[in-house]
Amino acid sequence: MLKGKLGSPNSITFSSISIIGSLGTKPKDILGALKFTTLIFSIIAAAIALARPQTKTIYNDKKASGVDIMVAIDISLSMTAREDKYNGNSRMHTAKQTITNFIQARPYDRIGIVSFAGRSYLDAAVTLDHPFLIHKLDAIEPNGHLDDGTAIGSALSNSATRLLKYKDTKSRIIILITDGSNNSGTISPTEAAENVALQNIKVHTVAIGSKEGRLSRNIQTYPEQEFDTKTLKKIAQITKGQYYRALSTDDLNNALDSIDAQEKTIRKQRTASHKKEHHIWFTTAALILALLHLFITTISPPPAPGA
Repeated sequence: MLKGKLGSPNSITFSSISIIGSLGTKPKDILGALKFTTLIFSIIAAAIALARPQTKTIYNDKKASGVDIMVAIDISLSMTAREDKYNGNSRMHTAKQTITNFIQARPYDRIGIVSFAGRSYLDAAVTLDHPFLIHKLDAIEPNGHLDDGTAIGSALSNSATRLLKYKDTKSRIIILITDGSNNSGTISPTEAAENVALQNIKVHTVAIGSKEGRLSRNIQTYPEQEFDTKTLKKIAQITKGQYYRALSTDDLNNALDSIDAQEKTIRKQRTASHKKEHHIWFTTAALILALLHLFITTISPPPAPGA
């Protein structure tokens, strides 16, 4: 003490962690509880916003077009003949490739397959299961163990029978693809065509193969009689269909494209896809809660050290 005054008090300043201890204490007032709650809900809302919640509404109404199609394809040994105008491929390979493209271009049609040589065979009834149909088509090959010949009339009758299965069909057509003349079967092509026409079934005929690709005598005794375009034209005429001569790959593609264009119908297809994002609500909520938390923290700070 100097002249009645106290000197500087003796003290040492040291750090304190009492503020950390206050964070673990249970809130004792409304502001404390609200501050904790806003922080938790802000984190939850931010997490949901990052997940980008959304709702989707999709309406899809597809129906068959009402056109049933039966493809009757020749599988006699003559179909193994290779053609320069078919890019060196066999008639069978080219026909199958073109038919596959035709099937893929008509996803809403019921389509079936009948193959024929000396007699006709059902390979696939009319169906909308086109992957199955193409699988069956791939397996079709000319076979020397089958009845020899070309039974066009039988193929038409068999195809027509399969097409009459469904009563809801608006239009029925047969696509006949062959490289030969009728020389087998119990019914003639013209007689079969007349019966088919009575059922309102249209037949489009396709003569496949070029003159240069005529068969050798070890496959057909009279190769010059390989094509019977006159009969194929008559079949198409009787049934109000079209006749096509496919001398090359382009000709065959054009023939099937022409048939595809002719046999289109109005298809009802309703598709509505709606997607709505909801993250904006959670982003806004997270921001508001975070600001509220900061505001409460500002007006109600944690206890001071030593308090």
